[in-house]
Amino acid sequence: MNLRLLLALAFIASLFVVSSLQAEPYWPQFRGPGARGVSDDANLPSEWGIKKNVVWAIEVPGVGWSSPIVWGDRLFLTAAVNSSEGEEPKKGLYRGGNRSEPSPNEHVWQVRCIDVKTGAPIWTRDAHRARPGTPLHIKNTYASETPVTDGKRVYAYFGNVGLFVYDLNGKELWKKKWKPVEIRAGWGTAASPVLHGDRLFIINDNEEQSYLVALNVETGDQVWRVERDEASNWSTPYVWQHNRRTEIVTTGSGGVRSYDLNGQKLWTLFGMSSITVPTPFSGHGLLYVSSGFVLDKHRPVYAIRPGASGSISLGEGETQNAYVAWTDAEAAPYNPSPILYGDYFYVLLDRGFFTCHDAKTGEQKYKVRIAKDIGGFGGFTASPWAYNGKIFCLNEDGETFVVQAGPEYKFLGMNTVEEMCMATPAVARSSLFLRTLTKLYRMGASKG
Repeated sequence: MNLRLLLALAFIASLFVVSSLQAEPYWPQFRGPGARGVSDDANLPSEWGIKKNVVWAIEVPGVGWSSPIVWGDRLFLTAAVNSSEGEEPKKGLYRGGNRSEPSPNEHVWQVRCIDVKTGAPIWTRDAHRARPGTPLHIKNTYASETPVTDGKRVYAYFGNVGLFVYDLNGKELWKKKWKPVEIRAGWGTAASPVLHGDRLFIINDNEEQSYLVALNVETGDQVWRVERDEASNWSTPYVWQHNRRTEIVTTGSGGVRSYDLNGQKLWTLFGMSSITVPTPFSGHGLLYVSSGFVLDKHRPVYAIRPGASGSISLGEGETQNAYVAWTDAEAAPYNPSPILYGDYFYVLLDRGFFTCHDAKTGEQKYKVRIAKDIGGFGGFTASPWAYNGKIFCLNEDGETFVVQAGPEYKFLGMNTVEEMCMATPAVARSSLFLRTLTKLYRMGASKG
């Protein structure tokens, strides 16, 4: 191969690398690659509104707080469609939202494929049609789990209903249905599935018998299942790959448990709050887990080193040990997952308090009430995301507060879509895909 050809190939390869960094076409799971909620795309929008930087906006029948996922030119979304009029989800942190009985109406659980470029529907599949088997908190929906894709199949999981698997053209490949189980106070389900290699992992923490199950992605056959000494929780598992091994990390009110790829328990960490929702993730050689039920005094964040075995729980008065690098006993959020961006670890609390910590040491850099200078906060349920040196925090009123990344707090502005939001957005193709109660927006300057 001559020098000219080598140089040409190298140039083409460099263009591919640059373009892939600037316009990543994949956001395959809840919070995207690595469950981090971070993008390197330099062309993503920092400002948007119902008439600003809107590439397209479409109505979404039914309801669901699942996030959209993106693979190339296709976006996938789930929803539950009520056959009759019923209660819509309501925002806010409050008591009295429990419902003792399931909806009496027939629902249709749907999986939709949408053209990323135009917003046009490509296909819709009715995965399941029935009356719901369990009640639901008024803030939740029957489609709050985010699907996941490996580029070959789309795995749509609806807790207390089942798992439905399609190819990218909408052909049903296999499905598994589960008997409905009781969830704490009838609040409903939310933990999303995750993929690793040829296995799909699903966690179901409930009031009857909690478990973690591994399924073969091609057939749906059960590879293994482990029962868990847990009650109801809503945290998505995390596949932690580091230089020693690959682990399946699960959080719960009973504690953090890590399993190997064969379902054998590796280590445990006790000392969480009484309800766990945020998703774990890793960075800087550490695993970050959190649990922050709002009515508890103990709302911990832990940063964990790899290689642990057995119990790594902290003793009375301890803040670190051989495997716990640092902890903050009162830093964790209730619903939103924290975010790691650069050298800093950020936490968005449900009532709008926002903290920044050194990700390696846990040292708190600041704690503020976000956008305190403009008033009006709303509740925060969606998880924050980050790109272009900014952190984005979406509240339940559809307002996104933009904060400068780094150890000093600086409020940069606010964007609004003027409708209730609880779903965490997806970020791909130089665009933000934002779901409201009734709509799905593609925000960005590019239509590609």
